[in-house]
Amino acid sequence: MAEAHEARSRGPHLISGPATGALLTALAVSLAVVCLLAVSIGSVTLPVAAVWRVIGAHLAGQDSPSALDDQIVWDIRTPRVLLAAVGGASLSVAGVVLQALVRNPLADPYILGVSSGGSLGAVLVASLGTGSLGGLGVSGGAFVTSLLTVFVVYLLAQRGGRLLDSRLVLVGVAVGYLCTAATSYVQLQINPTELQGMMFWLMGSVAGASWSDLGLPTAVIAICMTYLLFQARNLNALMAGDDAAAGMGVAVHRLRITLLIIGSLLTAAVVSVVGGVGFIGLMVPHTARFAVGADHRRLLPVSMLLGALFLVAVDLATRTVDRPNELPVGIVTTVLGVPFFLWLLRRRAGRGT
Repeated sequence: MAEAHEARSRGPHLISGPATGALLTALAVSLAVVCLLAVSIGSVTLPVAAVWRVIGAHLAGQDSPSALDDQIVWDIRTPRVLLAAVGGASLSVAGVVLQALVRNPLADPYILGVSSGGSLGAVLVASLGTGSLGGLGVSGGAFVTSLLTVFVVYLLAQRGGRLLDSRLVLVGVAVGYLCTAATSYVQLQINPTELQGMMFWLMGSVAGASWSDLGLPTAVIAICMTYLLFQARNLNALMAGDDAAAGMGVAVHRLRITLLIIGSLLTAAVVSVVGGVGFIGLMVPHTARFAVGADHRRLLPVSMLLGALFLVAVDLATRTVDRPNELPVGIVTTVLGVPFFLWLLRRRAGRGT
């Protein structure tokens, strides 16, 4: 079986069987608690009871007891926290998908140039105005150029009508560098007063999030996650190799193209509203594999919840360590991600893989 092959190749894991359900419950409860703390704590810290009163009033369709608390909790912090949760979940699931696609555990959602393409679209809109991309705003422009970048990568990564793993990674890196160079050039044309805010966005930030930012990434993660859970067995088979998967009745070429689209959509939807937040799609799937193994029926939901929890916690740290100042979340994820990546390289070298 493909699942048995994958489990042997990845080594033992900590949790299996019914304990997986307990882990998912623990992650869900932890996420709820951290989200509540993240809404409560900030440059102005509010009691948890006050947070509950504001949220409860909105859910019940009533007026909030305090206009100031309502603005802080409902208009500023709640959409920010929810966007961090959705963004972390999406990037983590995208990491699982792309690692299955290229069968490389070191793969990251940004290897396809999605982040670089999104950054280029964002600075084009900022520099040339909304008319530069058909009237789209910064988020819309970033989303469109992210998907266009992936389309170019897909066309260049084919040979004989088939998508090649190694070619996909190399083309993605090359196109990403090209987009980065173009982004740097366009930034030189931006008004200096606008450049600082744009740089903060490019480094990854959920600051300034609004309720309207949540629609696209939430819809994308909900639809993609539902599809992936139904395809979990096929993902397990794909990890065993194309021949083995085809022998089990999997339409390998169609599945690989679908995974490329899903991974790109998940990443582009996040990049369009959060900017470049790297390494989550690398760190979280590996952490989840250490916990529950490589079976995608467990790996996908654990990665989703763990990614959401991770980015909410990182965002909370970035705005509370040096209050009232805050850091872009992308800086913190990179500081954590680079040592993790080097450790993975060392670990794989020690295993001869």
